Amino acid sequence: MKVLVTGGAGYIGSTVCSALEDAGHVPVVLDSLVTGPEAFTRGRTFYRGDVGDAALVRRVLAEHPDIAATLHFAALIVVPESVAHPARYYRQNVVASLTLFETLREAGQTRVIFSSSASLYDSPPDFRVTEDSPLRPLSPYARSKRMTEEMLEDLCAAPGSALRGVALRYFNPLGADPQLRSGPHLAEPSHVLGRLVAASQGRQVAFEITGTDYPTRDGTGLRDYVHVWDLALAHVAALERFERAFERAAAEEQGASGFLPINVGTGRGVTVRELVTAFQEVSPTPLTVREGPRRPGDSAGAYADISRARRWLGWEPRHTTAEALASALAWEAVRGERLAGGAALAGT
Repeated sequence: MKVLVTGGAGYIGSTVCSALEDAGHVPVVLDSLVTGPEAFTRGRTFYRGDVGDAALVRRVLAEHPDIAATLHFAALIVVPESVAHPARYYRQNVVASLTLFETLREAGQTRVIFSSSASLYDSPPDFRVTEDSPLRPLSPYARSKRMTEEMLEDLCAAPGSALRGVALRYFNPLGADPQLRSGPHLAEPSHVLGRLVAASQGRQVAFEITGTDYPTRDGTGLRDYVHVWDLALAHVAALERFERAFERAAAEEQGASGFLPINVGTGRGVTVRELVTAFQEVSPTPLTVREGPRRPGDSAGAYADISRARRWLGWEPRHTTAEALASALAWEAVRGERLAGGAALAGT
């Protein structure tokens, strides 16, 4: 089927586009290219613009009346930046999303798959979270994701609304497309994998472990690191099993609403220090590591209970943390060759 993919030039959005194509679907990409490189849109139908531009969204839908669903990735995602510039995050992540959802609903679109985040959750004593676990978003970024979920849920529940939404709550994506069609692309990454790679390549002096006094087994934050390709396949499953998910939810919960949150992770927790050790085992170059204070907005962490994804989507992860790290290093090698050969990716 044909699907609208907002933010389809980004790291995760572009990887999902490849997974969709591999499964026989056709992505139509809408991206402002504020952070995503244009190179990730090549060979795909592409519209440059903002999801908050209702006229543009209406144009895309009019020119592609066979679009059957929307996968909404477009968002700003850097936690420290959201603390420093919260208005920008609420404007782009919340207000623009509301415009998108309203436009989709007015156009008769009925299916939305929203790129949400596990940063919504509180950190329970055992770190395991289900979709019903308490929420405690600690940063403007996390709160923007929670607000967007709430808006989508309310729009789906409004009288007469045919809109339904699935919010995939990502844990911590790692790695690159196994075929190396896309991968992490920011020159100064803030996420843990990008900082590990940058430190191993000498682009940063050292990798800094931010926070060593958390109540975890080694004092560093605990996360659920999921291979980005597994994450992409979860979106394909959510698209192809959209109806089944709502049917199963209704059967299990006796009248589930038109909105379903679903965790996407590996189902196990890895500390930052353990991730560093795993990276050092696959990296061809040594890594200098130092310890630093917690970053604003960070939490002790959590890992996913993914039983809902298994039951409702028929999905489960296939790749290990080591495979994710190895794919990231392989992507960096290809990316470097392109840069050296003059075929630089836009936006790097």
